[in-house]
Amino acid sequence: MAEDMGSTVPRRRLGRALRDLRTEAGITLDAAAEALECSRQKVWRIESGLGSVRGVDVRAMCELYRAKGELTRALTALAGETRAKGWWHAYGDAIPDWFELYVGLESAASQLRFYKNTLVPGILQSRDYALGIYRIDQPDMSEDDRERAVELRLQRQSLLTRRLPKAPQVQVVLCESVLLRPVGNSATMAEQLRRLLQLSEQPNVSIRVLPLIAGPHHGAVGGEFVLLDFPLGNRSTPDPSVVYSESWTGALYLDRPGELAAYGKVWSSLLTLALDEEESRHLIDKILGEVHHG
Repeated sequence: MAEDMGSTVPRRRLGRALRDLRTEAGITLDAAAEALECSRQKVWRIESGLGSVRGVDVRAMCELYRAKGELTRALTALAGETRAKGWWHAYGDAIPDWFELYVGLESAASQLRFYKNTLVPGILQSRDYALGIYRIDQPDMSEDDRERAVELRLQRQSLLTRRLPKAPQVQVVLCESVLLRPVGNSATMAEQLRRLLQLSEQPNVSIRVLPLIAGPHHGAVGGEFVLLDFPLGNRSTPDPSVVYSESWTGALYLDRPGELAAYGKVWSSLLTLALDEEESRHLIDKILGEVHHG
């Protein structure tokens, strides 16, 4: 059927946001359906991200759940994207960048796999390292706004240790160059390297270093990416996995079987080239020693 309407990413994000708003408003599925003069099934399908959604339905739901105007506009814009075939999310477009799609996906994932060749992923960054990145990345931002942005980033890290829902499995392949590239001063780098060592001891976190001597490889061509897998929940099939890849002007979300298979292959090849967890810890430790004495 025509159910394969483009990417599921905006549909799922929109569904989750509407379900949260309904729950916060203390309105049951049946009561919502009655007020909106539609079937319970329709509300459930929208909340489950099972098809494209009309802006007029989203506006009616937002009104019923007393959502703020700004959020209503963002969700209505997102409804427009649920009809699109492929899905390219460009910042500064109809959807404001504070409405972070990626963050919603990250917090819903049961497994996250990061390949990074430039910076430590946000979920593993220390405070000063994150601040250093924002200073380079957002030179026009006020120091207060930067502090707030870093706070948000650090809050996101709580998903590594949360109890409910179960914390995701996090696998990271970091190029050795990430560990050698200075951000801030040597104290900042030392703190960040120590944080990586500390996190790598967590049972659900695996950090593996891709050494420079591995030479050119698959990942060097396609650039960085994150693979997100989702739990089964109470469904018979889980939400499809998503590949997330950032660029200067936005981010690409891929979830078609062929795309997922291609990135899965790249991931497997990165794992064959990377040091194992123990060797990776030794290398991080060695670089940490050099930063201290450098």
